[in-house]
Amino acid sequence: MPLIIDGKETAARCLAETAQRIAGLRARGITPGLAVVLVGENPASQAYVRSKDRTCRELGMHSRKIELPADTAQDRLLDVVAELNADPAIHGILVQSPPPPQIDESAIVKAIDPRKDVDGFHPLNVAALAMEDPAALVPCTPLGCMELLRAHDIATAGARAVVVGRSLIVGKPMALLLMAKGADATVTVAHSRTRDLAAVTREADIVIAAIGRPHFLGAGHIREGAVVIDVGINRVEDPASPRGYRLVGDVDFDAVAPKCRAITPVPGGVGPMTIAMLMANTVRACGRQTGAA
Repeated sequence: MPLIIDGKETAARCLAETAQRIAGLRARGITPGLAVVLVGENPASQAYVRSKDRTCRELGMHSRKIELPADTAQDRLLDVVAELNADPAIHGILVQSPPPPQIDESAIVKAIDPRKDVDGFHPLNVAALAMEDPAALVPCTPLGCMELLRAHDIATAGARAVVVGRSLIVGKPMALLLMAKGADATVTVAHSRTRDLAAVTREADIVIAAIGRPHFLGAGHIREGAVVIDVGINRVEDPASPRGYRLVGDVDFDAVAPKCRAITPVPGGVGPMTIAMLMANTVRACGRQTGAA
């Protein structure tokens, strides 16, 4: 049987460490603050925002949740971001993705003060990550994947890693983290248009699946003894479920798990780590902005 990488347990440990750092800051009169902005009423986004707000409060952070109607204009959202940039009580800003179609998400990301960009999507943070600048705020999901590997003693140095997916949110920063000095993996970035994808992924010691398609990778994509980190969270219809659907990853877990040395489940794998890393990023940003780092 493979090692089932428990994201909930690892996230709980990370949150406990973050809580200690928050307590240290509060003892000095500093309370880290996170603002989350949600435009529209996407149910999944609403659930994420509630979870982030609840976690902030449980850790003793200042949390500000701003919910705007779905027809909010671009200029109005830019005004909200500008207000948060100027608010000394807010050290991290997150505008929940995806926004409604009238919003230019790239422009919103660029408007966020890069020091408060706890999602790590601002061009200055992307460049800092590429340059291996330790001051970079790193996207939360890839950062969480790296923490899962480290926490479960999965060595990356010299490993062949294949990242399936090339998004700015996961795929590209994931590749940069894996190839950085200290991680030292040999990285291939693949995607849905990669020729003979299965042949590429079967060469990997570590597969990071982040393509956003349910059960896209099957047993034929994974070699014996590989480590699989499944970033995907996809809803599929399931009449047997009380909700009418269930959550599955980009990897066909039942088919792939018997071949693996270690694998993350969905749900309960990468997902909890994303919020844990968001909290850690906010505390790091707070420390830098207040000189308490």
